[in-house]
Amino acid sequence: MKKAERIETILPTLRNLMSECCVCERRCGARRLEGEQGFCRTDSPAPDRVRYASATLHFGEEPALVGRGGSGTVFFSQNYQISHQGHGVDAPYPELAQAFLTLQDLGAENINLVTPTHYIYPIMLALRDACRQGLELPLVYNTNGFETIELLALLEDIVDVYLPDLKYMDAACAERYSTARNYPESAQAAIKEMFRQTGRVRIRRGRAIRGLIVRHLVMPGDVSGSYSFLLWMKDQNMTGVTISLMSQYSPQYHAHMFEDIARPVTPKEYDDVVQYALDLGFDNLLVQSPASRNAYLPDFHRDKPFDP
Repeated sequence: MKKAERIETILPTLRNLMSECCVCERRCGARRLEGEQGFCRTDSPAPDRVRYASATLHFGEEPALVGRGGSGTVFFSQNYQISHQGHGVDAPYPELAQAFLTLQDLGAENINLVTPTHYIYPIMLALRDACRQGLELPLVYNTNGFETIELLALLEDIVDVYLPDLKYMDAACAERYSTARNYPESAQAAIKEMFRQTGRVRIRRGRAIRGLIVRHLVMPGDVSGSYSFLLWMKDQNMTGVTISLMSQYSPQYHAHMFEDIARPVTPKEYDDVVQYALDLGFDNLLVQSPASRNAYLPDFHRDKPFDP
């Protein structure tokens, strides 16, 4: 089934999921199609409109996503500037479809949707139209890993590459820092479903065309549970999955209120996690130098997207 046809089949069910919102595991029940804000504070001026802050060729992603042309990245809600200060513009979904097509024309290796879950309905409308107009790039679903299984099941055969985080392995830490006590179990279930759908990363001509890449941010004092995360992945027979171990933790927003995470991760903390992953037999490991952390903090006051 062509991707546009597959999208058409899921739209009614997707509307139902958003009518009393349960697309993420907060399951707040907001009437999103009527413009009601949920826990995520996402503006929903109309069910066919979307707020996005940037659509650009991005060269700071994992190498298999960047390739030669860059990742065609659309930021829906990614950092403090966007999610709390409300940056971005409201656009009807046909405008977003044209942004996808423009990225393809510019040589993007994929369409990379950054934190798309709360706008998934208009995004699917845009993707359907873009596919009908010739969009052929792999679709990357770049997420915090908090999706419901109901939503992920709908995305099967639409998403080509899943790029989730696994932020915490301990419920108490998830509650303390993100008020999401059920995050660890929810993210683990989501990652298992993503792996079932796509399997290991497959590369063609230097770019990922399908598969799962799991991101994990190493944090001070092992707050994110890096060692438990790696053991869990091994227990799930996922040592062949591509893991991106990130070193760029930087205290932002309210992080300074918590003494234990009010500092960057040290080189030793990060290097010890990398060595542990190698000792466990992970053979598709992406690592960073702690000195590179600032390269992974997009600043939407500075970066200028193209005009869609």
